[in-house]
Amino acid sequence: MNDRDEVILETENVRVRIMVLDANEATAWHFHSEVTDRMLCLKGSITVEYQDPRESIELACGERCDVAVMREHRVVNMSPETVKYLLVQGIGLYDFNAVD
Repeated sequence: MNDRDEVILETENVRVRIMVLDANEATAWHFHSEVTDRMLCLKGSITVEYQDPRESIELACGERCDVAVMREHRVVNMSPETVKYLLVQGIGLYDFNAVD
């Protein structure tokens, strides 16, 4: 999480944040063992990449997707501009399991 990300709500079972990715920035490959990631693109466009099977979904402003529990994924900004997305994580205990 960078200093421009914003926490909207954080409880034991739910996290809601606005995430910011700079040009060509990506989150680390990871998965969650209990929470579903629900993403809504707020500014620009983001790509959600998955492993096993390898696929990707591009989200334009206003579009959303869900990432199932245990699904390895990352979020990528492939554009030369800063992007923002709303990230809702729940319901369950949050964990971040990095993938090599």
